[in-house]
Amino acid sequence: MTTMNTITEAPASKPAKLTSKQLPKATPWVVAVASIIVAIVISFIAFGGFNIPVVAVLAGLINAIAVFAVSASYEGRRKAVDRIATTIVTSTFVLACVPLISLLWLTVSKGGAAISGDLLTRTMLGMKGVLDQQYVAGEATLAGGFYHAIVGTVLITLAACVISIPIGVLTAIYLVEYSNKNRLGKAITFLVDVMTGIPSIVAGLFAFALFSTIANVLMPGSAGIAKTGFTAAVALSVLMIPIVVRNTEEILRLVPMDLREASYALGVPKWKTIVKIVLPTSVSGILSGVTIAIARVIGETAPIMVTAGFAKTLNWNLFSGWMSTLPTFIYDSQLRPVSPGAAALASSERAWAAALVLVALVMVLNLLARIIAKVLAPKAGR
Repeated sequence: MTTMNTITEAPASKPAKLTSKQLPKATPWVVAVASIIVAIVISFIAFGGFNIPVVAVLAGLINAIAVFAVSASYEGRRKAVDRIATTIVTSTFVLACVPLISLLWLTVSKGGAAISGDLLTRTMLGMKGVLDQQYVAGEATLAGGFYHAIVGTVLITLAACVISIPIGVLTAIYLVEYSNKNRLGKAITFLVDVMTGIPSIVAGLFAFALFSTIANVLMPGSAGIAKTGFTAAVALSVLMIPIVVRNTEEILRLVPMDLREASYALGVPKWKTIVKIVLPTSVSGILSGVTIAIARVIGETAPIMVTAGFAKTLNWNLFSGWMSTLPTFIYDSQLRPVSPGAAALASSERAWAAALVLVALVMVLNLLARIIAKVLAPKAGR
């Protein structure tokens, strides 16, 4: 009889877990809300009321400590440190958004309550203090408007773009594609960096001095005619050019060299490679840089005051006469109201309405730039 040995196999061990314990996704938000509530309670107990800076600081500290303690006890120290870093970055982002949101809210709430069709279609021609006094007394509607300032802002900004965008883009193309870090390229880069830090009032004084000198040479004693919309556009272009150059230069350097080399290998000239390959590939980034430059100058007040002055009437001619813009209109309305005293509220409301329109213009320009960039961007192949 053959004895058969039965081999008893040991039960297979469970596979080791490759993932560590993790807190639910909602835990950081629950902790954050609880931290804010605790901070508000402490603010009422210690300071007798709701104090926004105190609540923000206490909530941040409590949230960081609570997140670290909960995560360290459940997930381990390494994951807890990671969550602390994430919490700090997120909190910093939220704090950075607070001034922006509060500014937008203040502009929309005050400007939206004052804005009307009359403000958008009328100028300040013929405005008298008695009209503002009647408005404050509730006997009339808000008179006057800033249609002339809207037109001036658009015309001067467009003129500045026509001057600065071609110069800035072509300068960036030279620095990236042709200079090869030669002496001229280094000198241009240095001057662009210097121009980036020029105060806006200096740009305005430069443009006014330039055109005053030209006017005196052509017609002695006529320096006063140098205050025009075109002079203001030149001043703004001085501020725009370095921004356009730096942004365009950085975007062009991101275009892969393989694209250029493939084009050169097919016998395509360098200028055509730049026009057909490099610029279409980077058009989205270039337009973003241009939008940043426009947003930088469209709200400038000091150079416009020096170069274009203040106007109460509509002026379509960039080369003759004073021209008002939304920033100078806001400044003038707050500094020199049509009617002082209690009736100055009317000028303040016109200023807030103009500020809302200015913010809306910047947002529309940003939206247009994104649409154009999407249309002109190269189509991705399969």
